[in-house]
Amino acid sequence: MARGNGQKLKLLYLLKILAEETDEQHVMSTAAILERLHSCGVSAERKAIYDDIEQLCNFGYDIICVRSRTQGGYYLASREFELAELKLLVDAVQASKFMTLKKSRELIAKLERFASREEARQLSRQVFVAGRIKTEQENIYYTVDAVHRALQEQVQITFLYMEWGLDGALHPKRGGQTYCVSPWALLWSDENYYMIAFDGEAGIIKHYRVDKMQRIELSAQKRLGEEAFADFDLAAYANRTFGMYGGQVRSVTMRFDNALAGVVMDRFGKETRMRPVDAGHFQVRVTVAVSGQFFGWLAGLGDGARLVTPEDVAQDYRAHLERILAAYGEQNA
Repeated sequence: MARGNGQKLKLLYLLKILAEETDEQHVMSTAAILERLHSCGVSAERKAIYDDIEQLCNFGYDIICVRSRTQGGYYLASREFELAELKLLVDAVQASKFMTLKKSRELIAKLERFASREEARQLSRQVFVAGRIKTEQENIYYTVDAVHRALQEQVQITFLYMEWGLDGALHPKRGGQTYCVSPWALLWSDENYYMIAFDGEAGIIKHYRVDKMQRIELSAQKRLGEEAFADFDLAAYANRTFGMYGGQVRSVTMRFDNALAGVVMDRFGKETRMRPVDAGHFQVRVTVAVSGQFFGWLAGLGDGARLVTPEDVAQDYRAHLERILAAYGEQNA
């Protein structure tokens, strides 16, 4: 075959055309491939296309030949991701609160490159969710990267921890005093990213929302807390910490209507032992961080859920409900 223009790039252009413009529902004939190569400035012959496709198949690409008088041609069958997998990834990116709208669109555009042009249109139609709250902070990606480096290097980190003010802006907590902790894990919970760390000064495990960490720096000091994290169960920590609000860790017994079995398993895991009490109720004994968020979750289940023991926690729950009722009574007075 006479060597024409762009021969060294021909194989790459051919693969690009098949990846972008073909799938199981959209095959491309040899004539159409030749035309597309020509538009890219690459001259080729029909026989050369057959040879090139054979070489790509030998290398491992799954290129299918459809033999038909009317709609015959080639398409790239297997890809790095299936369309269903890409839809899941795109949905996760779109739903993520800690990603800015700009970064979400950039990541989705990159994911679309793993699909054909027609399949990418399906992703674009699927991902829009109106009114989804997104962060406006671009620096969170660098914060996550810094925490990952600290985890890999097993060192302490310092940072400013922020909180929202009435002016709608973030302000440093503790008067701008720098936090110094030992990171041990990153956790995704309640649509937010958290760093789980050991506070050497307090001698306890704490968590921090990553989007509220600023001016993060890695220390030369090795991290602390190896004993505290020796038997640490990240999933159990997330289950018992409602809304990631800390509180005194207690073992509690709760009684539920049978209809709430799914709610209990979703919250505490499918391994939770549910002991029948009577024909319509069951009890569970679980470990939770007692907080207003835990009480709020329980109250949200209405009279279908009851906190049984320990008595002091049950009393605190009643007092919590009474304070809410009292506040509404004062408002209506």
